[in-house]
Order: sequence, then structure tokens, then C-alpha cells
Amino acid sequence: MTALEAFIVVVLVGLVVVQSFLVWRFVRTLRAPPAELISDEVAPQATIVLCLRGTDPFLADCLRGLTNQDYPRYVVRIVVDSPDDPAHEVVKAFLRESDTSNVHVENLVEKSVHCSLKCSSLRQVMLSLDPEYEIVAQLDADTIAHPTWLRELATGLAPADVGAATGNRWYMPNTYSIGALVRYTWNAAAIVQMYWYRIAWGGTLAIKTKVFRESDLLDKWGKAFCEDTMLHAQLKKIGLRVAFVPSLMMINREDTSVSSFISWSARQLICARLYHPAWPLVLGHGVLSTMLPLLAVIVFIATVLLGDLSVAISMAAVLGLVGLSWITSLWPMERAVRQIAENRGDSTNWLTITGALKCMASMPVTQLVYPQALASAVFTRVTNWRGIDYRIEGPWQIYMEEYEPYSSAGEQSNESL
Repeated sequence: MTALEAFIVVVLVGLVVVQSFLVWRFVRTLRAPPAELISDEVAPQATIVLCLRGTDPFLADCLRGLTNQDYPRYVVRIVVDSPDDPAHEVVKAFLRESDTSNVHVENLVEKSVHCSLKCSSLRQVMLSLDPEYEIVAQLDADTIAHPTWLRELATGLAPADVGAATGNRWYMPNTYSIGALVRYTWNAAAIVQMYWYRIAWGGTLAIKTKVFRESDLLDKWGKAFCEDTMLHAQLKKIGLRVAFVPSLMMINREDTSVSSFISWSARQLICARLYHPAWPLVLGHGVLSTMLPLLAVIVFIATVLLGDLSVAISMAAVLGLVGLSWITSLWPMERAVRQIAENRGDSTNWLTITGALKCMASMPVTQLVYPQALASAVFTRVTNWRGIDYRIEGPWQIYMEEYEPYSSAGEQSNESL
């Protein structure tokens, strides 16, 4: 066995051991008994912000969840990208049918060219927020909030050393398309890193309003591509931390294509590159976990052709170990998230035997397409987000190339935007 072959075996076995431990600890966190929720008497006054550009497949369900919160004092502010945005039709139709008085709809007034449209929308809310609100929660249009969603976030914010509380996403797609399954397997690995590196997720997030008074976070948003990934570093400056709330693993059932997955995952990685100190670890793990298995396959084929069966067997064994570790890591996470979702009444019977087989078949595909997303995150300087091109010259040098109202042409009814 050459030095290269030994290196492949040792590093891959080491990765399996480390990843298995990290997943085990994450699953233990998911299975831990949930914290006792705060009472109405001590629940801080809250604002929920929903930023809209386009009509996400489950937007109506998202709106329904927002208005059915079991929380004493809260308002919902919906910021729509433009007066002509198709999201207005969905929002207006929902409000006509619902009996609610705490939802306020507004258009994004100032579309800064120096940050993303989402950051502009969040800044618009924060700059006009009444001082009596103690927490600001936000979610994405593909998040369907259960009745205790806001109370769970507020409970996570209760400790004095916590500045932000966050959940995370888990995919249970309605279809077994290759894009949806690739995203499912990739995301399962990604959220373990997000947990350990304290990376907040804007799809379910709450921040104490005092953070904006004690830091320059609002100014940072005015120059940033995303609002959530930077929170760990920004809060650390003022002695606060991001708290993960295990009960807020939010189920997403949208479909996606492989090309859309690559664009989406590259955008997640770009945010990590720009705003999180753990980016070198994320990048290093991505390179090792994708390139070494591919190299092992190449060595296996070469040694079989050359008749070096001992090395071929070693490569086959380590590849089998890697594949087995994917399955044995994914299934405990799936079971833990299912238990969380079932406790709040969500359906979790999405994965049939056929779906499980297709999911296992999608894992090698994930290994093949992830390097493309990783390379895009490292080298791209212009990225598209919901029809808008952003030029990225640095963490705080973000430039919107040209604004255009959102066009719904080509949208699929159940596909992520």
C-alpha cells in the first residue's frame, strides 16, 4: 500500500469516527426533554417579521401558522418586495378569510443596493419598531409555524447570556425527486455543522431587541448579503450567544431540482464564507468528505485493473464503511426529528421503503454535485437570489446589480424558490 492509499484509508476512517461522534451528540440534544415553556405573565412582547418576494408553495400555510400562535402579545409584520409582487394576492386572500387584527402588511420602500433585499426588509422593520417590543422573531415563507413556535423561541431567549434563539430545517419532501433527496441528505449533514458551529438559521429565529441597541448589528445588515450567519460572531462581541432550540426542527415538504439545489446550497456556503469564523473548517470538511471517497473509487478501479487485490479490498472496505456511516448517521437523526414533529401533530410518514431505497441511491449523487456547490461558494463573485444578481466583493461589500420586481414565470407549484 502506497503512502497515498494509506492516507486515504486513515483520513476516511478518522472522518467516520469524528462525524459519528458529532451526530451522536446532536441526536442526544434532539432527544433531550424540552424546556418548560414560559408563561403568559413573563412572555415578552414580540414582533414576527415575514419578508416576501414571490409566492412560495406553502405561503398560505405559513400565514395560517403565524396567526394561530399561542402567545399573549405579538404582532405580525409582512414586508412584501413590491406593490406588484404576486405574494400580495396570497396575503390578501388569506386576510379576507381570517379573523385577525394583528397582521400588518407593507411594501419594501428603500431597496438598498448595498445589501440583499431581505436585509433591507428587516432593517425597515427594525428602524420603525416601537420600543415596547422586547424580541423580534422572523421566519421564511417555507416555514409553517406550529402554535407554540413563538413561545418556544421566547423560552430559548430567556437566559441572560442568550442574544438569539434559533431552530433548523429538516426536509420531508412530498416527492422522491432526485433533487429533493439530494437536498435531504446534504442538509442532514449540514445542520450537524450548524449546531456545532452555532450557525443561526433565519427560517426560525428570534433576537432580543436590546442586541440592536448594544451592537452595530443593524448597520451590519445594511451592508450584508444575509442576516443570520453573522449572528454568532456579532453576539460574541457583546458577550452573548446563539441558543439552539431542539423542538424547533421545522419540516419542509417542498420539492426542488438538482440545479436549484446546487444554487441554494452554494448560497448557504457563501454566507458561511463571508460571515462565520468556522468557514475554514466547513471548507476543509467539504473537500475531504467529497474528494477522498472519489479518490478511493479511482484507486479501487485502478488496483482492480492492475491486479493488486489487497489494496482494492482495502479501498472497498473503507468505501463500505463510509457508506454505512451515512446510513447509520442519517436514520437516528430522522427518527429524532420525527419524534419532535409528531409531538406537535405533524405528519412524518413520508419515507416508504421505495423512498428509502431512492434516498440511499441519491447519496452518491450528493457526493458528485456537492463539490460544484462548494467550488461556486469559493470562487463565485456574482450570485443570484430570487431573480436578483448580487456582486460580492467582501463581507461588507455587497452590491445589487439591478433591481427588478419578482416575476412568477416558470414557477412550479410545489418547488422551492
